[in-house]
Amino acid sequence: MQNSDERLAAALAATERIPAHSTRLGGREMGGQVQSWKVERAYSTDLPEALRAFSGSASAQLELSLGGSGAPAPRLYSAWSARASGDVVRPGQSVVHAAGANDRTVPAFRGAVRSRTAASGSDTVTVQALDGAERLRGPAQLPRPYHGLRCGQPVATATWCVDEVLRQGGIHSCPPPRAPGVADDTTRPFTALYASLHGGFNATYGQPETFPAPSAYSWVRDGAPYEMALMPKAAGLTASWMPRSRFVVAGKVFQAELHVNTALAVGNELELKLIFDRSAGAYGNYALNVYFATGVVKITSGTVGGGGLVASWTIPKLASLKGVWHLGFTVDTRAGAVGGNTPATVYPRLTAPDGEYVTPPTAPYTFSDAASVQPPSELYQISLKTDVAVECLQVTDRSWPDLDSYTAEEWEQKGRWTKGAVLDDATVPLYDVPKISGSQWDALTEIARATMSTAEFDEQGVFRWRGPGRFRTVPARPDLTVTTRRDIAALTVSEEIDACRNHCEQPYQDWTGISHTYSDTVTDTVVREVRPGGWVEVAYAIAEEELDVGPLQIEDDVAPVGGHRVRFGSAAAGGTSVKGAVTVSSRRDGPNYLVRFANHGTASVWTVTKDGKPSVQIVPQKRTGDPRLRSFAWYNTTSQAAYGKQVYQAPATDWVQQQQVASDLSHAMLDAGRYPVPVLGEVEVLHDPRIQLGDVVRVVDTSGATLDTLAWVVGIRTTCQAGAAPQQTLTLRGTSYNGVPTDSGLTPDPPVDPEYGNQRTYALIDAQNATLDALTTSRITYRELLKAPGGAA
Repeated sequence: MQNSDERLAAALAATERIPAHSTRLGGREMGGQVQSWKVERAYSTDLPEALRAFSGSASAQLELSLGGSGAPAPRLYSAWSARASGDVVRPGQSVVHAAGANDRTVPAFRGAVRSRTAASGSDTVTVQALDGAERLRGPAQLPRPYHGLRCGQPVATATWCVDEVLRQGGIHSCPPPRAPGVADDTTRPFTALYASLHGGFNATYGQPETFPAPSAYSWVRDGAPYEMALMPKAAGLTASWMPRSRFVVAGKVFQAELHVNTALAVGNELELKLIFDRSAGAYGNYALNVYFATGVVKITSGTVGGGGLVASWTIPKLASLKGVWHLGFTVDTRAGAVGGNTPATVYPRLTAPDGEYVTPPTAPYTFSDAASVQPPSELYQISLKTDVAVECLQVTDRSWPDLDSYTAEEWEQKGRWTKGAVLDDATVPLYDVPKISGSQWDALTEIARATMSTAEFDEQGVFRWRGPGRFRTVPARPDLTVTTRRDIAALTVSEEIDACRNHCEQPYQDWTGISHTYSDTVTDTVVREVRPGGWVEVAYAIAEEELDVGPLQIEDDVAPVGGHRVRFGSAAAGGTSVKGAVTVSSRRDGPNYLVRFANHGTASVWTVTKDGKPSVQIVPQKRTGDPRLRSFAWYNTTSQAAYGKQVYQAPATDWVQQQQVASDLSHAMLDAGRYPVPVLGEVEVLHDPRIQLGDVVRVVDTSGATLDTLAWVVGIRTTCQAGAAPQQTLTLRGTSYNGVPTDSGLTPDPPVDPEYGNQRTYALIDAQNATLDALTTSRITYRELLKAPGGAA
């Protein structure tokens, strides 16, 4: 139910009510010109209607009939009207509709215009609009790393995939990537890594490299900074990611950040480390270490496995105030020359649970010791070690021009995003992220149907994803009670055998023994020059079945690397290898693997081997084989005795990759359908704008069917003509069945006539009737003639 106030509740409970509505188009109030309106919401699924509450997507539609104001509506609002008046109902225009009573309204619809139809000679223009599903018409694509197969562990969940598809449509459940776009200007900010940690280690930008076994962590929603967080089960949980951009260390300001809840902890420490690839197989790092028990924050610059220097700050509030903290650090390497040794100035950044942007007690710290200076290198890996719940990890290259002008508003991305999605628990683990196609809404619908989940936008435009457990528990009390004495004008109760499913099978993919392997190596045929301050982007073909690969590793002459690599030479013929001057980025766009080389140095470099050949070598990844298709089934013999065997076999899908998931889904279907649950259709009730899909309604009928039951709302249709009261029709699905059939006092007839086959033979008839006259005189019927007395033949 939507929240309302006492005045609206009183208006809806009053004997008489005055309908009220508000309709904004393009932000302009048009309610006075609305001749009629209709809003429809219902779950769409391939399942029988009585089961549809358990699966599918719901997209609300609004239809308006508009009259004119000072001129006929077709003259003002048709496709050929002047833009000054017609743009208010153009396709894509915003629509917000609210409804209620006695001048009190609650949201009823939020979306965008899909079509307008002007009837010449009339004063009516019909406008049709769709809710937030209209925002999800862009192409859907999911990152498909090979690391889940390599580790033999889930790399994502269906919930993570839903969150990622929403993010592609501009709908966010936590702070978005700061700079996701690829710009021609290589000095602009760029997101090198973004991992929401909303039910998976998979990353929107970048790729997971190492991550723990499922027994070492959980995905929590209660207490998560925004929506969902990675929660360790023991101190020291570690994971790492490769960035999508191996940016150079020198000459810029970059930052790393994450959101944590220190009240959800199994220890008191966190470490976020950026590792840089140097020459000769060595690695450097910048690391943020936070000690929540003491409020100490340290930033280290040094060599992995070697020495370094540590800057330290003590922030008492960090120890005293538990809750959601936004933590990170900024590294300023503008003092270092590209291709040379780089000193850095570092600074921690923190926002407390009470919203305060905490300023450390001392100024930014500048490293000057030789052990802390970074030689020419590129970002190689991001490592996380945590004792607390973590969400929304990201690394941004060239995040801000300097340290001094960076503001709290920029740190918090204020005014740049609005939370527009609410997720459910992370379910349906995935070793291999399935391929998807079509629009983002198509992808969400596919995932919902495959996982017995529901996807919908509510009346305020917020997307809500609910998993297969949503309808499993019968609620203790309803959101609303409707009775035939006051609220119900019409009610139809139906029960159908198609709603009975007492043998439920769920196919699943068995990934046991399947890993990843190398595909055919792609070697460039051209030596490419990358000029200073410029960039070169090249598209290489990648097969549909091949998985995503990260950016090429940059090799040097001292310790050459194999496999997926590129070497930059100081001369077209080979020259010496160049490190720390060229940023290498990569991304997948359909059938293309796009690689960008951006030269931040002062001289040209070439993609060339030491002996003068093209140095770009791409090594795609693929799985070692296809999973075996298996099935898992649950059934109920008591139901089968009453209704016969009624099978439901879910379609095979790439989304179910574990036997346990198949068991959970098939059991959920059995719980829903082992006995046919009644559907209450065409329930005409007094208009209550607070009712939402998924609400529980108590239906009391004392005049017709004589029932008192709880039911879920699975469909809502509301219509209103100007000057009349709105009419609301609900489709309800009972929360439970009306007991197990007993057939008391009944002796059901068998499905086959028991007399069939018990017939006299010709010899028996001839023996009993010596002549035809005797047979005629007996006046025996044909049926009696065939029936054998006592069953004798």
